[in-house]
Amino acid sequence: MMDQDKADELFRQYRKTGSPEIRNKLVENYYYIAEILAKKFAGRGVEYDDLLQVASEALIAGVEKFDPDMGNRFTTYITPTMTGMIKNYFRDYSRSVRLPRRVYTAAAKVREIANEFFKEKGTMPTVGQLAERTGFSEELVIEALECRPPVSLDARVQGDDGDTDAALHEVLASDTDMFEEFEDRESLRAEIEKLDPTEKKVVTLRFIEGKSQTEVGKIMGVSQMFVSRAERKIVEKLKEALL
Repeated sequence: MMDQDKADELFRQYRKTGSPEIRNKLVENYYYIAEILAKKFAGRGVEYDDLLQVASEALIAGVEKFDPDMGNRFTTYITPTMTGMIKNYFRDYSRSVRLPRRVYTAAAKVREIANEFFKEKGTMPTVGQLAERTGFSEELVIEALECRPPVSLDARVQGDDGDTDAALHEVLASDTDMFEEFEDRESLRAEIEKLDPTEKKVVTLRFIEGKSQTEVGKIMGVSQMFVSRAERKIVEKLKEALL
């Protein structure tokens, strides 16, 4: 496992070059987190391989989005994000319709091969690659993949504080999507420094320390909804200043 400084330098190189080789090195370096979290949630009615695939997809997406210059460690950034995706999967899984046995059986094989491919290549396989390795038709592979409903960041889910009217992106502890459109990072940092103390604390706790809205609310002595509204206000203020 590489040290933090080397990993951060690879993240910077990846943001500049988009190199799949660099991305795969980073994914391989942090794959142990996906394995740990999958084992943590296994045995609760969902198979380990399913959970590992969910965590792996979150890991890939996290590597592609992470910016080490925002002052956060990748492990701090990715762990709550993976956890949120796994919890959302449990919610979706509990609502899923029972599928034909042949599809369910094929799904187990497809998951196994997909995870082996991921360990080997550092990326998830295509339908064609899965069909080739499993010997299934592409149609059956697609049915097998659809055993797990797609995860949407806009899906309405139950928040950490029992709020049933929250979007997934509002309850994930690490949500960097809100800042992705700000390409000038130096200007972004400068504008963040101009925020009032309460707004700066929200930014620090949410986007640097990776805490959930509920955790931020408890620390600041406010409600989760206050934190949610504050985030929207902060982003609008930054958009007005920078975009």
